[in-house]
Amino acid sequence: MTTQTLLITLSGHDRPGVTKGLFTALDPSAIVQDIEQLVVRDRLVLTALVDIDASLVPSTTQTITALAQDLDLDVSINEHVAESAGKRHRIQITLLGSPLRPEAIRRVAEELTAHGANVDRIRRIAKYPVTALLFEVSGASASNLRRALANAASETGVDIAVQEAGLDRRGQHLVVMDVDSTVIQNEVIDLLAAEAGVLAEVALITERAMAGELDFAASLRERVALLKGLPVAVIDKVRGQISLTPGARTLCRTLNTLGYRVCLVSGGFVEVIEPLAEELGIDRLRANRLAVVDGFLTGEVDGPIVDRLGKRKALEEFAEEFGIPMRRTIAIGDGANDIDMLEAAGLGVAFNAKAAARAAADTAVNVPYLDSVLYLLGITREDIEDADELAGIVTPAPPLLAP
Repeated sequence: MTTQTLLITLSGHDRPGVTKGLFTALDPSAIVQDIEQLVVRDRLVLTALVDIDASLVPSTTQTITALAQDLDLDVSINEHVAESAGKRHRIQITLLGSPLRPEAIRRVAEELTAHGANVDRIRRIAKYPVTALLFEVSGASASNLRRALANAASETGVDIAVQEAGLDRRGQHLVVMDVDSTVIQNEVIDLLAAEAGVLAEVALITERAMAGELDFAASLRERVALLKGLPVAVIDKVRGQISLTPGARTLCRTLNTLGYRVCLVSGGFVEVIEPLAEELGIDRLRANRLAVVDGFLTGEVDGPIVDRLGKRKALEEFAEEFGIPMRRTIAIGDGANDIDMLEAAGLGVAFNAKAAARAAADTAVNVPYLDSVLYLLGITREDIEDADELAGIVTPAPPLLAP
């Protein structure tokens, strides 16, 4: 018996019975090698790769053509189709836009073509609060594409992440996040300084640190010294002034529901952050601690300072504690103090970050929604809503979009 491979594609308006009709039309002796079905709004594309007795090709072609006519679908049947040989290097590219313009997709496609990459599949994984597309790509180097697409992202104002596909996308992951200007919109030291009436002085020290005149540890000691004599009771007031970054609660809730380990590292202070960490279901918190005597701040830091190196060390120690390899760790931060952990993590994400942090990270997210990071992990909007349902959370309806 001579076998012929057929690639059968049906497309048109979706309706019940198309899949059943196609596989009813095939002879029972046919062997199905592959199948893929996609519906975008009410438009269907159904493709099947089958091996069939060569003598049955004419009758099979005739039957499927008649089926397509009956269902008012377009059909193509190609013979002598061979699958690509060998295992292909697979890459996943996530594109985030708010809004997403055609130019951004054109630039991505242009770079993929220039680097000899083949797009195997594109699918939308979110439409709200950002539009997120996932490109499944093969035949190119992830590191080369990452550099090229970073330029495309800068030029078109979108966020693009390039990651290796494969088994490391599965299994438990560790997410470690900075707090100030990442999980929350505030800088805790500034809130405390405002209560102490020394905000201007603290700002000057911060400016010197950013200019490279002081390292983080030295600048923190100088700033905390200005808080000497502040009543501990003020800390409760400062906690009430904290504003979560949009999407932070959704991010933590979804990761917790899906079994991720979530930790916080901060150059801020345990006394302020700890209640928030408990509320968000955080597994571990590492931050600085304010020294207190007789109900007043002494103007000193109690214990080792969590600085740039300390954040990286925390990431590594959390990974070891939970038995998660570093390649399955994700670090999220915005400043120079986060650079070491962004570089050490399997995926470093610069969130609305300063230039130095963006340069150190694998990818940058510049939309104001922290839960957009979920899409970089391959978690879809549907997954988020399913996780909310499991947690008993009612997901608000997204704004209506034009058809």
